[in-house]
Amino acid sequence: MTVVYALQTYGAQYRAQGWRPFDAWAIGLTLLVHLPLVLRRRAPWVVFLVACAGLLAYTAARYQPSVNPWAPLLACYTVIVHRPARATVAAAATTGIWMVSGTAAGIQPLLALAQSAICVGTVWYFATGMRSLSERNARLAELTERLRQEQELRARHAVVEERVRIARELHDVVAHHLSALAVQAGLAGYVFDSDPPAAKAALASIGATSREALEEMRSLLQVLRLAPDADEDGPYLPTPGLDGLDELVDRSRAAGLDVRVAVTGRPRPLAPGVDLCAYRVVQEALTNVLKHAGASARVTVALRYGADRLDAEVGDDGAGDRPGAPLPGGGLGLIGIRERVKLYGGSVDAGPRPHGGFAVAFSLPLPAGEA
Repeated sequence: MTVVYALQTYGAQYRAQGWRPFDAWAIGLTLLVHLPLVLRRRAPWVVFLVACAGLLAYTAARYQPSVNPWAPLLACYTVIVHRPARATVAAAATTGIWMVSGTAAGIQPLLALAQSAICVGTVWYFATGMRSLSERNARLAELTERLRQEQELRARHAVVEERVRIARELHDVVAHHLSALAVQAGLAGYVFDSDPPAAKAALASIGATSREALEEMRSLLQVLRLAPDADEDGPYLPTPGLDGLDELVDRSRAAGLDVRVAVTGRPRPLAPGVDLCAYRVVQEALTNVLKHAGASARVTVALRYGADRLDAEVGDDGAGDRPGAPLPGGGLGLIGIRERVKLYGGSVDAGPRPHGGFAVAFSLPLPAGEA
């Protein structure tokens, strides 16, 4: 297009003014100035040098003006955007080349300088703006990628926390219910001939305890099986809390423990996490009594609701007897208790009692709004 424009303007204007004919050398220099612009994004500085050299050669050969000066200007724009370290040199070189081209065309030097400064200044303004926009976009892309990675890490962390929570729940369910089943089965076998009614009661308690364990296990397994977008209405059982303490105590009594409950202060609804924590700690403490003190041990569950704390203690006298083989234990019960209570900012004190037996005492902070 530039070549066609040059040929037309030469015949219409520049021939009469005595300019050199736009011959094959002029066409070759014009192509040398413009064709490298195709590669200006890959090699901005090299393309800029080639375009400037071609324009200088074209001007020195006294070919008609106003044909090739725009190519170095475009190449200068690319250098400013993609090679900011060489932007000042490119702008100064473009200004000089434009002045040479302008004065060769007969323009006054001062006017040629003003023209060059205005054109190069305009290119500088838009090129620096584009460079700033590109840098912001690159920074935004980097931050977006970092945010995506952080979200993935948080998602993985949440999955790990959920797995730990489910593992803790499974431990509490399995340890408590299976310990109760083992003690009740041992009791039933121990009194099967001497006290048939007690044996039948123990077998009935085994059935009730096993059904409850199955329900809690089914609830936890449904959490693992449900897809993320599955309907959450229906398959979950209510989270246990201190409102189910009576059932827990009845189940422990059915296993042979002599459990007494003492509540001081005004009982009130607790936050779900704190409520579950307190329930599981009491459940684990009763399970430990079944494992280590045995059936017929006397146990006291004491709860005290304060203005800003819930204090509780589960203690036994250590005088029980456990028919059958000793129950196995992994030693994770007290560790789980401490982890649970620590999660909610509480404290735990577990150890032998001075007059015999074992006690687990814990304290959980309560928000002021629950008082």
